[in-house]
Amino acid sequence: MPWLLALLGAAVLLGVVLAWQSLSRQQSLEQELVRRQEASQAQSTEARLAAKQSGDLVRDTAAKVSLLEARLAEVALQRGQLEDLIQSMSRSRDENVVGDIEAALRVALQQTQITGSAEPLVAALKQADERLQRYKQPRMEGVRRAVVRDLDRVRAVAVVDVSTLTIKLDEVVRMADELPLVSGSEAAPKPRDERNGDAAKERERALKLQREQAAAAVDGKLSLWWWQASQQLSAWTGIIWGEAKTLLRVTRIDHPEAALISPDQSFFLRENLKLRLLNARLALLSRQFDTAQSDLRDSQEMLNRYFDTRSRKVTGAAELLRQVAGQARQVSVPRPDDTLAALTAAAAGR
Repeated sequence: MPWLLALLGAAVLLGVVLAWQSLSRQQSLEQELVRRQEASQAQSTEARLAAKQSGDLVRDTAAKVSLLEARLAEVALQRGQLEDLIQSMSRSRDENVVGDIEAALRVALQQTQITGSAEPLVAALKQADERLQRYKQPRMEGVRRAVVRDLDRVRAVAVVDVSTLTIKLDEVVRMADELPLVSGSEAAPKPRDERNGDAAKERERALKLQREQAAAAVDGKLSLWWWQASQQLSAWTGIIWGEAKTLLRVTRIDHPEAALISPDQSFFLRENLKLRLLNARLALLSRQFDTAQSDLRDSQEMLNRYFDTRSRKVTGAAELLRQVAGQARQVSVPRPDDTLAALTAAAAGR
């Protein structure tokens, strides 16, 4: 039975070995389980911490997103307000430009109507054109084209040069005291051709006398004495005839009352002519062309009636009066209707 005991002992020893191995493995498994559990707890703690941090981050991110959205909405609102402000400023600037140009044109139009000169309107249109060129706004291009058209139309009008006409009237007023009257004793000056002809005749007469004197000297002393006596008698006869002609003068007078003007009345006649011319001058300055034409006609009639029309001074004064009467007429300066219509359309936003 010893082998049974040996077998039993071997079995017991094997059972002890197996039990010890199982216990060792179990202890290893428990230690592994403890480590894993500790690791799991650490990971769980880290996960909870990470989840907490993630939650905090999500909350922070949500808060930041909300803040960004609020700021974005505020920026969008400010942008809209800024765009509205820019548009308003642009419209206000356009309205200011339109209002300034329209006011300047209406003032210039009133000045043109008062003075009768196109210079104020031309200056206002030129300033408007220059301002629109600097402005460079596409909405105002239609206004600028209208300004250019009106400027060309106003410049094409021939306006009366009042300053030149008043200078001519002043010249006639200055000449009034020098104009010879029909009733005056002074003779009208001869033309230059007649004076040249008289000088030529005198030279021929002198040459003829020299030749006759030489011929009489050749014939003898009696002939020379007779020639000298006849020449002396002829000279005395010429002097007597010249003096007699000054006592009586025959002149054609179309207006008999002009010959009856006395020296005292001639002073008042000249002053009346000056007053007529000054009235015409004042009428020109005040743009009353009908009154000026009436005074100019009366002045021309006075020149033709009472003054010697053969005199060059009278002819020159009458020519100056005719020039003034021909140029003193009412000229209507065209209105800048195209520009005003374009300004109205630009102000309405069309």
